[in-house]
Amino acid sequence: MDKSNKISVFQMTLLLISAVGLKNHVIVIPMLLKTGGRDAWIGVLLVALLTLIWSFLLLYIYKTIKGQHINNWLENNIGKKFSILFRCVVGVYIVIIVCVTLRETITWTNVSYLWRTPPLAITLLFIIPCVLAAMTSLRALAIANFFLLALVVFLGHFVAIANIQYKDYSLLLPMFENGFAPIFHSLIYQASGMVELIFIIFLQHQFHTKLKYRHFVINTIILTWLTLGPLTGAIVEFGPGEASMQRYPAYEEWALVRVGKYIEHVDYLSIYQWLSGAFIRITLMLYILRLLLNKSSTKVNVWLLSAVSAIITITIVIPVDDRYFFDFLNYIALPATFYIFFTLSLILACCVFISNRRKKKGGGTVVNQK
Repeated sequence: MDKSNKISVFQMTLLLISAVGLKNHVIVIPMLLKTGGRDAWIGVLLVALLTLIWSFLLLYIYKTIKGQHINNWLENNIGKKFSILFRCVVGVYIVIIVCVTLRETITWTNVSYLWRTPPLAITLLFIIPCVLAAMTSLRALAIANFFLLALVVFLGHFVAIANIQYKDYSLLLPMFENGFAPIFHSLIYQASGMVELIFIIFLQHQFHTKLKYRHFVINTIILTWLTLGPLTGAIVEFGPGEASMQRYPAYEEWALVRVGKYIEHVDYLSIYQWLSGAFIRITLMLYILRLLLNKSSTKVNVWLLSAVSAIITITIVIPVDDRYFFDFLNYIALPATFYIFFTLSLILACCVFISNRRKKKGGGTVVNQK
C-alpha cells in the first residue's frame, strides 16, 4: 500500500478517542450508573487493569501478522473458508454497532433539539456523509478527525471546569456500600467499549509506524479517563440516585454550565461533541466493513456500502419505544459486544499460535502447502 495512504499510531489513537470514546463517554454511562451506582467508577478502573493484561494478547497477534491485511493473513495461514466466516461474523456485528450508534444519535437528537423532525430525514442526512467519507482513505478520515477532535476536547474540558462549582466529591463515598456485586455487574459495560481496541488489528496494515505495548497502555488510559470523567461528574453533580435515572447523564451535565451571571444555556455545544463523535465512529466502522469486504472495485464498494446503509436506515426508522431499546442495549447489545470481540481475539490468538507452530515445523502457510 502507498505510504501516503497510511497513518501513524498517533493518528490511530486520535481516531479511537473519537470512535470508541463516544461509546465510553456517552453510551455506556447510563448502564454503568444503573448497575454500579456510586461504585461504578471502581469497576471502570478494574476493567482498565484487565485491558492492560488483554493488550498483551493483541500485541502477540499484531507481531505475528506483521502488517499484513487481516483477510490475506487468514487466507494464507488458516484457510479461505475460515477467513470468510471470520469476516462475516465481524461484518454483521459492525453493522449492529452502526445501528446502535445511529439509533442513539437519532433518539438523542429528537429528544434534545429536533423534536418534530422525522427520524428518516435525520438518518439520511447523517448516514450519507458517513458512507461518502468511508469511501475515502483512512488518512483522509484521520486528518478530518484531528480537526473535529480538537474542539471536542476543548469543550470537554470547558464543561468539566465550568461545573466545578456544583461538584461534591464526597458523594463518591462510601465505597462498597452495597458490596462487590454491583461493581462486578457493571464491568461488562465498560469492557464492551475497551474490547473495541481489537479494531487496531483490523487496521494495523495501514500504519506506517510500529505498534508497541506502550501504545495500548496509552489508549487504555485515555479511554478509561473518557469514561471516568462523565461518570464521576454525574455522580458528584447529581448524586448517584438522580444520575442513575437519567437517560443521557453526559448531556445533562451541560445543562448545569453557567459562567458568571450572564452566560448559561450553552448545552447546544454538546451537539457538536456528539455529532462529531458519531460521525467518526460510524464512518470508521463502515471503513472497516469495506476493508473486510475486500473489493478492489470502487463501484462495487459504493453499491455494497449503499446496500448496507439502506438496511441500517430501515432498521433505524422502525418505531421502537426507547425503554425497549435501552433494555436491548443493557441486556443484549453491549454484553454481546464484549463476548463476541473478546472471543474473536482468542480465536485470532489461537490461529496465530497454530500458524507459528506450523512454520516452526516447516509446514509453511496453507497456500504453500497446497
